[in-house]
Amino acid sequence: MVNWTSSKHSASWAHDDEHQTLPHPVTAKARNYRGGETPAHSHPRAQLIYAGSGVMRVETEVGCWVVPPVRGVWIPANTTHRVIMLGSVEMRTLYIRSDAAPDLPETCCLLEVSPLLRALILALLDEPLAYERAGRAGRIAELILLELRFLKIPALYLPMPGETRMHSLCQELVANPDSHETLETLAAQQAVSSRTLARQFQSETGMSFRQWRQQARLVEALGHLANGVPVARVAEKLGYRSASAFTAMFKRALGMEPRRYFSTESAGT
Repeated sequence: MVNWTSSKHSASWAHDDEHQTLPHPVTAKARNYRGGETPAHSHPRAQLIYAGSGVMRVETEVGCWVVPPVRGVWIPANTTHRVIMLGSVEMRTLYIRSDAAPDLPETCCLLEVSPLLRALILALLDEPLAYERAGRAGRIAELILLELRFLKIPALYLPMPGETRMHSLCQELVANPDSHETLETLAAQQAVSSRTLARQFQSETGMSFRQWRQQARLVEALGHLANGVPVARVAEKLGYRSASAFTAMFKRALGMEPRRYFSTESAGT
């Protein structure tokens, strides 16, 4: 049985216990949360974070990912990150030695958590932490490494600029998703021309200002929708004039209406 914990208690996040120090190629940990967030921290091992239920937002210096069930996020070793629980979350984590498998990604990315991978994670959690590497648990760990499938799903990812002033500007926009400030207004606040700010957005994030702000709103929307907030209320929170306008944006980005998105995710389709 896994105890529910509050993520504000962060005694040893950076190198938490034997999961980081055992010679085993893969170790597994289960933690359940009732909301909250972890402090910024890193691990000496690469990490796969997966929610058995609930939705998380994982933030690093270069961007943030919304992680619904059937998706996981890959975090390379020594990458500073924090995890925000968007409601109650059953977090399942794999810690993976960097040399455990060839061609493991060197940057954060999303993974498909297939039914088989979910079953393997649960099976490894049922084994002793210091499992017999030549036995059943060792075979499970080998299968986990074979089942990792890395994805690129831009709709669930928000890139953040590296340049300090741009980063602060984007953080402000993320904190106020209903803002209707224009590129021209923001440029005046930064004491640059709108053309300069537009170029900075493109070079720092790979997106236009309009694309980036829509992405920021979409990432915010997914967290609210995952917690059952009505579509009309989500549209209002994000500054859309109507639920239909928000729904049209959502469908263009993700190929389906908001009310169908998480039911489809839960079905694994």
